[in-house]
Amino acid sequence: MKQGSGKYLARKGKPTNSKFLKIKEDFEMKLSKYVWMLILAMFIFGFSFASLAAYTNVVPEDALKMLLENPDVVVIDVSPAYANGHLPRTVNYPLGDALDKAVTMLDLTGTYLVYCQVTQNAITGAQKLVDAGFDKVYLLEGNYNGWVEEGYPVEK
Repeated sequence: MKQGSGKYLARKGKPTNSKFLKIKEDFEMKLSKYVWMLILAMFIFGFSFASLAAYTNVVPEDALKMLLENPDVVVIDVSPAYANGHLPRTVNYPLGDALDKAVTMLDLTGTYLVYCQVTQNAITGAQKLVDAGFDKVYLLEGNYNGWVEEGYPVEK
C-alpha cells in the first residue's frame, strides 16, 4: 500500500478507503446529532403533550345541551365566588386543597364541566382533573360570565 496515493489510508491499523471513511464519519456525526435532537424533543414534548391532553372546550350553548341531555354531568365551579352565583347543579371545589381533595373522591369515569370566574383558574382546574386521569373533562368557554351573557339560568 502506498501512503498518500489518495486511495487508502491506514486508520487504527486497518486500511480503508479515505473517501468512504470521510462519508462514514460525516454520516455518524450527523446521525448522532439528530439522535440527540430527537431524544431532546421527545423529552420536552413528551412532558408538555401529556400536560396539554385532553379537556375539551365547550361554548355555553353546548354546555347547556350537555346538562339537559345528561343528568350525570358534574358541574364544578373552581372559584371562591360560588356564593355570588353559579350554574345549576354546581358543586364548589375552589382551586387548592378543596379541589385536590375532591379529585381523590370523584369518579374517574364521570363527565365533568369545569368553570370559574377567571379563565386561567378554570384551565388550571380542568387540567388538574385531566392530570389525575379523568377522561371526560369539559371547560366552559367564557366561564361564568359567558353563561350569564347567554341568558342561561344561574343559582345563588
